[in-house]
Amino acid sequence: MKKTILQIAKYYHPVEGGIETVTKYMAEGLTAFNNYVVCFSQDGITRMDTINGIKVYRIAPAIKISSQDIAFSYYYYLKKIIYEVQPDIILLHCPNPFLYPITSKLTPPEAKLVLLWHSDVLGKGMLYHLVSRFEKKILRKADLILVTSPNYIHPSSPIYAHKDKVRVIPNGIIKSDFQWKLGDEKTVEDIRRKYHHKKIIFFVGRHAAYKGINYLIEAEKYIKSDCIILIGGRGPETEQLKKAAQSERIKFIGRIPNEYLRCYYYASDIFAFTSCTKQEAFGIALAEAMYCGSVPVTFTIEGSGVNWVSVGDETGIEVPLGDVRAYAAAIDRLLGDRELYYRYASAGKERILNMFTSEKSNIIAEKFLQSLFTDEASAELEESTPSYEKRLSVVR
Repeated sequence: MKKTILQIAKYYHPVEGGIETVTKYMAEGLTAFNNYVVCFSQDGITRMDTINGIKVYRIAPAIKISSQDIAFSYYYYLKKIIYEVQPDIILLHCPNPFLYPITSKLTPPEAKLVLLWHSDVLGKGMLYHLVSRFEKKILRKADLILVTSPNYIHPSSPIYAHKDKVRVIPNGIIKSDFQWKLGDEKTVEDIRRKYHHKKIIFFVGRHAAYKGINYLIEAEKYIKSDCIILIGGRGPETEQLKKAAQSERIKFIGRIPNEYLRCYYYASDIFAFTSCTKQEAFGIALAEAMYCGSVPVTFTIEGSGVNWVSVGDETGIEVPLGDVRAYAAAIDRLLGDRELYYRYASAGKERILNMFTSEKSNIIAEKFLQSLFTDEASAELEESTPSYEKRLSVVR
């Protein structure tokens, strides 16, 4: 008989975002389990709907404090949902500090508590001080902590104190969403024609500080190649970034519908992945772009999985954090050396196929989750999380 997973996330499809994408991939891909999702709604209505066969409970928030939704009725609704679903596993997507004490309190004794640690809480100052004790409590209580890269099991992270129960599950893309389809050739050509067949430097993602878009805007001043910079997506910093971007080479193109996103990846020459803090723990868009053959330029981010997804001087170019002149030089180097460019493009796609597909990720996840209900610890699972010191010698 299948066991049941209740995923607790901040938001869920069709809401866009890296964590939302991973939550959807897991809910639809972990077919060895019955899957349910509970999250916040974005329309002020508490309701239940079904998306691709997954029952999704959406709870309306009352207020938002420092990007954290808060619903005073959340405890009541989650208790009711747990009673209805009877989960064997409660999987909480972190960070979500408001839910740490609630989830700790409501997880039934017979259920396993799993944390999927997408990112540490960063840059919250006094607010983090207020929630840190709840974070420590839920980390102690968790039966299993999942991270998306070995780089994140780092002394700077609160999960490091619990590394004995931390396991690595790489995020994975759904290949069928990014495979070349009938009609894509015309769409790609239309994109390239619109920008006069100039080389395209492409960014897509949420316009937030940790995405480092300001570095891309600054780097543009030093790029010598004849190119255009397309910035897709939107967010709280959009208007500020538009004011900072004085060059005609920088175009803000807004939200890109999911059905056209792959075409922008295929049309682009360089994927500008400018994330600059550990809040970018993995980079699902980075994996998508590499699968489509767009070569990335990244920053070195200590303790982030970004530099595990794309390996410097193997699948792209990695430059020192915040060095905009080096970033511009890397773009010029790739655009000027086609042999190097195609070598990185080929190696990048191969790396994604070998390591970062949803099929591979879900197989690993199912092993870890099933192991919660076995008496013997699997040597294979233990070996999958090597020591921090050993990883440094391999990854870096």
